[in-house]
Amino acid sequence: RLFNTAYTDPVNIGNPREFTVKQLAELVNELTGNPGGTKHKDLPEDDPKVRQPDISLARELLDWEPQVAVEDGLKKTLEYFRGLLERSPDASDRVVSE
Repeated sequence: RLFNTAYTDPVNIGNPREFTVKQLAELVNELTGNPGGTKHKDLPEDDPKVRQPDISLARELLDWEPQVAVEDGLKKTLEYFRGLLERSPDASDRVVSE
């Protein structure tokens, strides 16, 4: 839809519900069953303090609303990658971890 308009500036698309990176990491750990917890590092000085996109322009120009909650999207993403690993066990060799 945006392609068919004269609008050329960026349009934020995302989940308007604000949550911290820590909350996201905790949710991923919970969904994956990762007992390792999280590793904390100092934030860069230019780190955005608010991670809540203003999607009002997407609503106005595109009549767009998020359709999938963050939790549900993460669950579907995990299901996809778990299925990929089941179908192709060597796919885990391509996963980068630290």
